[in-house]
Order: sequence, then structure tokens, then C-alpha cells
Amino acid sequence: MPVETVLVCVRPAEPASDVDPLSGAVSHRAGNPVLTDADAAALEYGLRLADAWSARVHVIGIGGPEIEEALRIAAALGAATVRVEAPEAADPTADDHARAQAIASAARPLSSVRLVLCGDGSADGGTGALPAFLAHELGAAQALGLTRLELREADGALVGERRLDGGRREVLRVPPGAVCSVEAAGVRLRRAALPAVLRAARAPVESIASADGRTSSTGTVTAGPPRPARPRTRVVAPPDGTAPRDRLRALTGVQAPHHAPESIGPVDAVKAADALLDFLRERGYLDASALADTPRDTPR
Repeated sequence: MPVETVLVCVRPAEPASDVDPLSGAVSHRAGNPVLTDADAAALEYGLRLADAWSARVHVIGIGGPEIEEALRIAAALGAATVRVEAPEAADPTADDHARAQAIASAARPLSSVRLVLCGDGSADGGTGALPAFLAHELGAAQALGLTRLELREADGALVGERRLDGGRREVLRVPPGAVCSVEAAGVRLRRAALPAVLRAARAPVESIASADGRTSSTGTVTAGPPRPARPRTRVVAPPDGTAPRDRLRALTGVQAPHHAPESIGPVDAVKAADALLDFLRERGYLDASALADTPRDTPR
């Protein structure tokens, strides 16, 4: 049985600036591109899942020779690394599509890919569409923008969580072979041992040239204007009555009993709670029998 592979795709970017946590002083530093926080989170998730699955980690970096220093960080952690030179394009969307094609071409020779991980965005002006394009090229399912990714202890299923509007969360069950993009949320890349760092510093990084400089003619992805979230439709029981007039009366509630507004107070907390319970019971929100035996002076 072949050993499974966890594929991690990274796109190192040049560091912009450092902020001293004590003094707040900002210092700009120039140097080789480094792993972004999102790419580091994807690599850490890949290492954790590979340990749980007894799999190997394969890291594909997209860029020129200047990213090899960042790939050596992954090599020091035990991952196999390869650098892919992707064609550049003027349009950012076409550029991401070209990168996805180059990564997919380098990933096809790998056997038994259990999962593909990417950062949710790059630090050099990327659109964040690369994971979606990569899932299209690989013909795989996609789970994008995850804030958490872990194995469920009950059945060993891989589940991810991502945020939705309004403070809600969505839990996804990730199938094998899917492409996942993760945010840099609550995950920090582990440090490699010093002997492994020294070995990786002297080891060469394999590089693969892109197949060609052309992008496919499938077109670009366009998004419409944002719209508010709408709840799903649900089946509603029809109104009572057979005649149209009876149905309209039931829908509009013109013959339903109405209660005039009532002002209560100033009263203490016990009387206010009793008034609220009476209001809910009269309108059918509470069962009257459940409160029938409750004394009025009993604290609630």
C-alpha cells in the first residue's frame, strides 16, 4: 500500500516591516521572501495531519529562486520540497490561474494525495483565488477560508470550521483529496531542530519549470455584487378555510383577538416576572399547566 501524501502549497512573500512589541518602533527589513502566516498555518496543519495519518508532507512553492530559503524551513521540518516557476500574466486572476495550472502539473506525479492545503491569501497583492483554481485543475472538492481543521475523535473524520456573517460558524466535513485553504488563526508553525536546520541549509531545492507560459481558455471567474443572506425557503401550512375571504382573514388576522398595550410599573422584580409569564402564557408561548402549581410568591 503506497504511503499517503499531504500536499501543502505555499507562496512566500517579501517581508515588509517589523514592529517592536515593546517600543512600537517600526523597522523595514529587506531580504528573501518568507512564509506568510497563512502559509505557515497550512504547513503546520499538514504536519499535524501527516503525523495522524502516518503520511508524508510534500511542499510545493511557487516563485523564483529567491523562495528557496523559505522552502528550506519546510525541509527542516521533514517535508519534501519542490519549487515551481509559474508564468506571469498581467491580469491578477489569470496570474492565479496560471499558478494553479503549474502547481497541478507538479502535483499530478504524486501518488495517494490525501489532502491539499493552501494559505487563504498571499501578502503580495494576491486575490486569494489560487486554492479555488487549484481545486478546479485537480478536479477536487474545496473548502476555503477555514479557521480550524482537525480530526474528529469519534469517527476520525476530517472536519473544518469557517466563519460566516453575523458571528455564525459553519462546520464542514472534508472528503479525501479536497483542497483546503486556511487562515492564520490560532496556529503557529513549530520550530525545527538545529541539526535538521543545518542539513536543510546545505541541501539543494528541486525546481520545476512550468510547462508553458499560456493560461487555459476557460475564462476568468467573476463575482456579482454582494447580497444579504436570505434564509432558505420552508414549507408553511395553508391558512384555514376554503373560501378566499376566509383565507384572507386567516392570513391577515383581522378577526384574531388583539390585546391593547399595557404599562406595568413601577413594580418589583417578582411582579414584573409574573406579568411577563402571564403575557407569554396568554399568547401560547408557555404551557399553562406547567405554571399552574407554581405559587406566585415563589422566587424564579
